[in-house]
Amino acid sequence: MRLALKITIVSIAICASVAGYFLFWPRTSQADSEITWGVTFSESQAAYLGLDPREVYSALIHDLGARNIKIHINWDSIEKSKDTYDCSALDAAVDEAKKNHVKLILVIGMKTGRWPECHTPAWFSKLDADERQAEIVRYVSAVAERYKNSSAVEYWQVENEPFIHFGECPSWYYADATSLLHAEVDAIKTIDNSRKIIISDSGELSTWTGVAPIADIVGITMYRSSWNPTQKIFGINPYAFLAPEFYSAKAAWIQKQYDKPVISVELQAEPWASVPLTEASLTEQEKSMNPALFAENIAFAKETGLHAFYFWGAEWWYYMKVKHDKPEIWQEAKELFAK
Repeated sequence: MRLALKITIVSIAICASVAGYFLFWPRTSQADSEITWGVTFSESQAAYLGLDPREVYSALIHDLGARNIKIHINWDSIEKSKDTYDCSALDAAVDEAKKNHVKLILVIGMKTGRWPECHTPAWFSKLDADERQAEIVRYVSAVAERYKNSSAVEYWQVENEPFIHFGECPSWYYADATSLLHAEVDAIKTIDNSRKIIISDSGELSTWTGVAPIADIVGITMYRSSWNPTQKIFGINPYAFLAPEFYSAKAAWIQKQYDKPVISVELQAEPWASVPLTEASLTEQEKSMNPALFAENIAFAKETGLHAFYFWGAEWWYYMKVKHDKPEIWQEAKELFAK
């Protein structure tokens, strides 16, 4: 309940603040030809849903027709033993992208998205406090070095919502986030100064001013439906009142103040249920994501005026298609990517 009220209050406060600056800020709906549509992909999420990750990834490219994919890389799967890297799965994904002219965002760092958000190897927890940052920087540097010459890699994304307290991440991570981000970005740019670096933030719960000074591109979330305890008491979705101007006005402010573009690296396209997805009934899942809501989110995204969106939930689309014979969202997305 406290979290729900906090989300609602913070969202209202940000919306009111932004409105004060850009009450009449103009926006234009983007045509499909002017927008980059992509998907996010997490190997661990595919496995969690009982799917073969390589099968899902291949289907995203060959069946769905996605040509822009953001890959969430889990440190604990790459470096299970210190200084020993297993990049076989990621190598295969990057190679397949290259062969099929797919452009990638590689998300690297300690907090890279999907539960538990911070994906650290077991050995990392045994390090002394003064060793942590150096080890994280060493890891992201190794990944950047490995893939810097791949034509498939379009952008690096450093960390995932590093200023938003969500997931099973230690308190020191958030306390040291600014310092860590600067160190990671500096290290990557030393290795590869040819690509822009994305840093993400909550589209709903932040002004984005924490990441904007450090990033080349500000990446944001865009959520329209979520399960929240307030629904049981107030009967509302805490994000339902947000209009496209909430995003377009903040994006205009970031562009004006920092000269940085804003894209949506996480456009909601899967349910947000009261329990983990594999435990939620299909009825509950389809309350916060279904073909109608998917179409509404696409229309809403266009109205924000942003030029790039990466759908969050393509693994779930495939799960619904092959496990529950519900291919409707997969098919809608396939038609969108074919335009």
